Amino acid sequence: MPLVRISHRSGLSDAYRQALSDGVQEAMASTVNVPADDRFHILTEHASGLVFDAHYLGIERSPEWVAIQITLRQGRTVEMKQALYRRIVENLAAKPGVRPEDVMICLVENDLADWSFGNGVAQYVR
Repeated sequence: MPLVRISHRSGLSDAYRQALSDGVQEAMASTVNVPADDRFHILTEHASGLVFDAHYLGIERSPEWVAIQITLRQGRTVEMKQALYRRIVENLAAKPGVRPEDVMICLVENDLADWSFGNGVAQYVR
């Protein structure tokens, strides 16, 4: 049930964008128990508006910087989250070729009552 938002620079191919989505989805399935077919991703490209510190925490970022925000139900351990971060970076480095330094990931946790998948109903709290 995670909702994934991926922000990236404009001008990327559909295959590149699909690889971003696929890499994040596979990482969630393999590390934080998200079903493989539970995919709700919003990919947003930006011609401008991606503002970031290219040197924050001593990490050298390029204009290829990608921000990934994952909203998901609370309850994952720190170890699971760290495994998720590593796996996303590994996947995106392999395909489509994003440098690990250019991947920022932020998790936003919530509870079952915070989700409605349609019809104005919180399906998980019936």
